[in-house]
Amino acid sequence: MADIPSDTTHDLLIVGAGPVGLALALALKDAGLDIVLADARPREAVSSDPRDLALAHGSRLTLQGLGVWDALAATAIEHIHVSQQGGLGRTLIDAAEHGLPALGYVVSAGELAAALRAAVDAAGIPVLDETEVLNLAPGSDDIIASLATPGRPAATLRARLAACAEGGLRTDDPDVAERNYHQHALIAQLAVAGGHRGTAFERFTREGPLALLPKGEGYALVHVARPDTADALLALDDEAYLTRLQAHIGNRVQLSGVGKRLRYPLLLRYRESAVGARTVWLGNAAQTLHPVAGQGFNLALRDVWALADTLLRHCDASARATPPPSPRDPGTPAVLAAYARSRSLDRLGTIRFTDTLVRVFSNDFGPLRHARGATLFALDVFPPLRNFIARRMMFGARAWP
Repeated sequence: MADIPSDTTHDLLIVGAGPVGLALALALKDAGLDIVLADARPREAVSSDPRDLALAHGSRLTLQGLGVWDALAATAIEHIHVSQQGGLGRTLIDAAEHGLPALGYVVSAGELAAALRAAVDAAGIPVLDETEVLNLAPGSDDIIASLATPGRPAATLRARLAACAEGGLRTDDPDVAERNYHQHALIAQLAVAGGHRGTAFERFTREGPLALLPKGEGYALVHVARPDTADALLALDDEAYLTRLQAHIGNRVQLSGVGKRLRYPLLLRYRESAVGARTVWLGNAAQTLHPVAGQGFNLALRDVWALADTLLRHCDASARATPPPSPRDPGTPAVLAAYARSRSLDRLGTIRFTDTLVRVFSNDFGPLRHARGATLFALDVFPPLRNFIARRMMFGARAWP
């Protein structure tokens, strides 16, 4: 654990040393900024995260730029099969149609965090493990963080800018919008007979989407259902649960085994603005999305890259100014406003995109079911529309042209 540096004002405090916070630190490692990270968890807790992440092609490019991609055991998604249970219509999105080796990839969240942490350590950026940021008090020139570390006296840390990338939003946070989907997600690892052949499945059922994501030799499962149904599904033994899953997915694949099942509730929560006084929020601290279409972490990485780009431009402009400002300040209202403008379209567009998918596809209203089938059929026979959706998922809302 690094010592708490309290005798200076740092340029950037990153709250949270998970994949989002670590990615931001790594993106700025050559910016000449004095950066420090703080995370309430022990170091090993982040690398033991059991979840899997669906990374879009654009996220692969970002992780390549950060120099960590080659350290990951990623499974390619070459095809995405989208359909609805109990209704006509389906579409197939193929990487070859877009001249890409894959539409996306599936990686372990813990493995990604470990690779990013190793790169941050190699860059010499200090990380304060087991250090909780209890409060952030912004002023005109800096922001003061109150820190608590087990076995150490309380301390404070000053920074020009705080980037909060740890933890989810709370209902009582100011300027937070919320929608309770009344759904839970079950996650597990699945074995499959005959292999997955690089094909992911997104199957919409009356209770919510069911996703099979290629992972290693099998699948990573995300199974969305009502809370009471989730209770019943968790109570089933493995054989009975596999039978239920097979009925949902049909004969497209033959499931042969299931690992430990975990669950978590699904909510939409997001800050109306992801910037405040000398503060910017990223990842789940800025927005918590439904897992449909796998957009949450991909949006967070785009936010990280844009914030790093904004700060790098500011640092470059400050270095070329005559006379140069003293001190260089990445937390000014002008810098944060520039970042917010650059992210407004993609951030709000992605939030609305995922929210609309959930609301339109998670019900069994007859006319709407037929409309969904017609939409899937249109995607299948009209390549420009399919290309639009594919690019939207791979690169975000700014990839429309």
